[in-house]
Amino acid sequence: MNSTDINSSLHLSITVDVPIEHAFETFTERFDDIKPHDQNLLSVPIERTVLEARAGGTVYDLGEDGSTCTWARVLACDPPNLLVISWDITPQWELETDLSRTSEVEFRFVAESPQRTRVELEHRHLDRHGNGWERFTTLDKGNGWPLYLDRFRAAAEGAASRV
Repeated sequence: MNSTDINSSLHLSITVDVPIEHAFETFTERFDDIKPHDQNLLSVPIERTVLEARAGGTVYDLGEDGSTCTWARVLACDPPNLLVISWDITPQWELETDLSRTSEVEFRFVAESPQRTRVELEHRHLDRHGNGWERFTTLDKGNGWPLYLDRFRAAAEGAASRV
């Protein structure tokens, strides 16, 4: 399910039993259900996470006190096939302000059948983060991207079963 290659990239995939359009819409419109609220850079609990599914949009956490933390930019959005975001977080888990020192996360949605979609995740250019970038190679385990993908599957398939 996962691997780290010598080019400092992580690769994961998951298959969900929903049509591609539903998979993409769930991922982009219900990202708050996918990203755990306890994974944030704010000093307060978060109310929700917002993913603005358009090129030039952002991904940000909104704190219960109204504060915000923008931690990613939407680099490409081609519904229902592709979403690419930046990873504007340092290896020390702080916001990265030097955009040349950020990595990219690509989510590719591939229809395997009319009712089944494979989502391929590639987190690439981790080495751009500089000193300590190797810490990010663990994002393909446990509470990293596998947790997000499992929560995505639950949201997508759970919503589909109610339709």
